[in-house]
Amino acid sequence: MPKIVDHDQRRDQIALVACRVVAEHGFDQATIVRIAREAGYTTGMVAHYFDTKQQIIIAALRLILRRIEERLTRPAANAPADLLTLLAEALPIDEHRYTECAFWTAFWGQVSADKRLKRINAWVHREYMRLFERCLAQGWPEWAQWPPAIRDQVLRSVVTFINGLTASAVVSQGDWPAARQMEQLRLQLQLLRGWAAGAAAGPDKLRRSHKSSTSGSSAA
Repeated sequence: MPKIVDHDQRRDQIALVACRVVAEHGFDQATIVRIAREAGYTTGMVAHYFDTKQQIIIAALRLILRRIEERLTRPAANAPADLLTLLAEALPIDEHRYTECAFWTAFWGQVSADKRLKRINAWVHREYMRLFERCLAQGWPEWAQWPPAIRDQVLRSVVTFINGLTASAVVSQGDWPAARQMEQLRLQLQLLRGWAAGAAAGPDKLRRSHKSSTSGSSAA
């Protein structure tokens, strides 16, 4: 009986190996030959599934995004995960997530010179915005009560912060242990939540809150 091959699974396996190769060796060194060797396949086998290296990279992007979405949306065993825990799934706080984030960082370095990658990156960005918005709505009960403009600013600030922290933690891994990443994410969420609550309550309250915090800082 001929062996039954799960072609989707094999594509995912090649894409996952490509992610690791890019993370370890860089984008330029992640050749089809090297990816095939690391996956334990011939280049002909890889070529059966992907015509170009760019196709492999795009498959890796889609795979990582799907895996992150599964982690962000999977139901917790007992109680819903808090927002900090949810968003930490997108940070390089362990070996597995570091590999994903190192791949992203390498990919970002290629985007500016490639129109197709720009389109792919724009799609990925929209998907991340959608996922993080879902996390914010789940983690903060007051989220739905805030005006759309405030929600949009908070969401964009969270995405910008996570992107920046991801890049910093990948290129300066020793400076960004997991505990420090979590501390900074916690602080960012606290600051944004406080700002949004004040902004949603009205400009007068926001000014009083800012004046109070400024006075407290001066007194300290």
